[in-house]
Amino acid sequence: MKLNNLKPAEGATHSQRRIGRGTGSGYGGTSTRGHKGAKARSGYKRKIGFEGGQMPLQRRLPKGGFKNINHKEYLAVNLSTLQKLAESKKLSKITVADIVAAGYAKKSELIKILGMGNLSAKLEVEAHAASKTAIAAIEAVGGNVTII
Repeated sequence: MKLNNLKPAEGATHSQRRIGRGTGSGYGGTSTRGHKGAKARSGYKRKIGFEGGQMPLQRRLPKGGFKNINHKEYLAVNLSTLQKLAESKKLSKITVADIVAAGYAKKSELIKILGMGNLSAKLEVEAHAASKTAIAAIEAVGGNVTII
């Protein structure tokens, strides 16, 4: 068997209908389009959600919700993460750049310090936001938090 000997199975292929080539072909006149209506006309494109003139589903259902354009999305960094970072890099001051360099956040993300975990190192922490429990825990060990 060679590539030039390959043929499709008997009956698997058939010639395409040549529509719109005169009445003698059996596919002239309306050329398989039926009579009148949008589908019979040239340039017809089915609109997404069109239901034949019935009110479409997306217009029957009520609008809902809203988008808060003032909402800020923060990346949570816990005290346990700060403790781990301070121990591994031997830092006394942790900035946003240090957190990004360690791979905990991206440069474009806003960072919020949360109070989960234990902190034993005295740290100066710089972040975009911090929870009350995180601030209290950092100040309890003699550190301070700077919101930038």
